[in-house]
Amino acid sequence: MNRPAAAPGPSSAPHPFAPVSRRVLLGAALAAPALVAGPARAQTVSLRSADIHPDGYPTVEAVKYLARLAEERSGGKLRIQVFHSHQLGEEKDTIEQTRFGVIDMNRINLGALNNLVPETIVPALPFLFPSTERMFSVLDGPVGDDIKKGFESHGMVGLAFYDSGARSFYNRGRPIRTPADMRGMKIRVQQSDMWLAIMRALGANATPLPFGEVYSALQTGVIDGAENNWPSYQTSRHFEVAKFYSLTEHSMSPEVLVMSKRAWDRLSPDNREILRAAAKESQPYMHRLWAEKDAEARRTVEAGGAQVNGVDKEAFVAAMGPVYEQFTRNARVKALVERVRAAG
Repeated sequence: MNRPAAAPGPSSAPHPFAPVSRRVLLGAALAAPALVAGPARAQTVSLRSADIHPDGYPTVEAVKYLARLAEERSGGKLRIQVFHSHQLGEEKDTIEQTRFGVIDMNRINLGALNNLVPETIVPALPFLFPSTERMFSVLDGPVGDDIKKGFESHGMVGLAFYDSGARSFYNRGRPIRTPADMRGMKIRVQQSDMWLAIMRALGANATPLPFGEVYSALQTGVIDGAENNWPSYQTSRHFEVAKFYSLTEHSMSPEVLVMSKRAWDRLSPDNREILRAAAKESQPYMHRLWAEKDAEARRTVEAGGAQVNGVDKEAFVAAMGPVYEQFTRNARVKALVERVRAAG
């Protein structure tokens, strides 16, 4: 079975963006937030926001909610159009386009940023948080603010952290109960040095792939498995071709909503304040949607034949020693990890 096609975008949506190198040649006019023409709309700013998830997914709906708040509070002069379902490209491509200012806003998983922004390694470290509730109590405070500051030197402004649930492994062949069960497995991971190290520590073969290519890779045996949360496992239909879902809950790395610093710097102070406030209010809205979607997704995949099993979590935690040793050498990262642990 082929992976379901992405939902079509708005009728007015442009064709998905070309690679950055070609887009940059189009000039600064394209990179800047669009100003709607006409006397009454002369100061209206129109922003484009990217997400690889399908329409209706909690992150997509959270940014739509943010957009409604921003438009209402700006008197219609700040508009955000949300492009879902990979319409603007895979995460690797949209990150670069956001840094260049071609895309104005972007919802990204922190794991995809680990090689670029060192601070994002902290929430992505395996088994660092005992629960998502504890993670957000930390990220909604000074530690989260310091992680967001790390984006600015890389052309982005951090706006909000969104829930991504707990990520677990799933595969085509058999239940995974201990790290030994993963030896030799080809597991799709995000393009991140840390994810490569995690797979190496577990004895698996890391296979970086764009998310949109995972279904066919599982179907054809190019990879044996992947890892993700319940909603992604369900909406991507991966449960149809990889029926063994093993509850490692190895990472609770959140999503982050960022804005291109080039686009941010062009906004008026009032619009910046409106965006920050709307982003903050979109977080509890997204958390509510996520809790509902998470439960619904698990019910759906189990009804669809997914086989769920528990694991020896202590064995997985013990295997992560080399990962922590490698990725907490940076003094700033190490200090942030210590602050997370001190918070309980």
